[in-house]
Amino acid sequence: MKAIRSLTLLLAVIAAVRMADRFPFSAAVGAAPAPSAGFVLVAHGGAGDYSNMKTEQVEMRRAAMVKAVQAGYAILARGGPSMDAVEATIRVMEDSRLFDAGRGSYYTREGVPEMDASIMDGRTLNAGSVASLKHIANPIHLARLVMEKTPHVMLVGEGAEEFAKSQGIELVSPYLFFNEREWQRYKNAKSAEEKNKSAGFSASEEHGTVGVVALDQGGNLAAGTSTGGTVMKMPGRVGDSPILGAGTYANNASCAVSGTGTGEFFMRNIVAADICERVRYLHVTLDQAANEVVMKELVEQHGDGGVIALDQKGNVATPFNTNGMMTATVRADGKITIQGWSKNAKPIIVSATK
Repeated sequence: MKAIRSLTLLLAVIAAVRMADRFPFSAAVGAAPAPSAGFVLVAHGGAGDYSNMKTEQVEMRRAAMVKAVQAGYAILARGGPSMDAVEATIRVMEDSRLFDAGRGSYYTREGVPEMDASIMDGRTLNAGSVASLKHIANPIHLARLVMEKTPHVMLVGEGAEEFAKSQGIELVSPYLFFNEREWQRYKNAKSAEEKNKSAGFSASEEHGTVGVVALDQGGNLAAGTSTGGTVMKMPGRVGDSPILGAGTYANNASCAVSGTGTGEFFMRNIVAADICERVRYLHVTLDQAANEVVMKELVEQHGDGGVIALDQKGNVATPFNTNGMMTATVRADGKITIQGWSKNAKPIIVSATK
């Protein structure tokens, strides 16, 4: 009996230590971190093969990312919260028609875009997510409303759109999302699939999912991701972008991550959460954690994509295993660094205030 009591006590101590590590007092949910005068925002415009993209389209994407990051920077510079900066930045990219998100979303097999999005607050671990939307112009905004106005984390399809109506959001016609470039991509993909009789045909290695991670002056992290999914996806298919821990994750105790790529691999590997948990429990650097997951584990499984990751110290990691992943990073000095649309692309630096 004495041995059993001793073993029981030992197990209780181990459990307590593990719980303390998981929820240390200084990083308890809702606890405010030490304020910092520094802040960081990182955005991505999708990982994939940019080599076939027209030069003018690449330039238009870069310009759109600058405009988007400027919106987020303005919020952070005046002391605004990272959640506001993430949403504002993504909304600009959703409206641009240049990315696979919002008005630039790819078409499903039925020729109608279906959109997903999620957003997460690293301070409270609160989050909102939406999927399979057909009539919402800014999915990232609805995702945030799910977080703030419901007891739930995720709403999908008609239920999500009914909730949107209750919040005063206008349901728009699918024609609002018409995009000649993406319509042509859809027709080419459909024709090629019919010719090849291949149910698993992939129309393009290009991805245009958008995502943002941010650290505000209060030391709080946030992450958000928005997408139209993959070309010719089955209606109802949901990827990693709205799945917390897969394509989006934020926790002040570790890091914030937004992913882009073939979502099925990100879901199977809970990529975003895996990176943050490596930082938190293995105490490795953010760069090491992100690279091990994206450049080793995903590559071994033939999973394509990349992530943007940010920790509370302002460290940034942007690994990708595709030919390119366009990113834009801005800090308190107001210099936006755009890079990654190809592995050999030289960074371009512009001002966040012009």
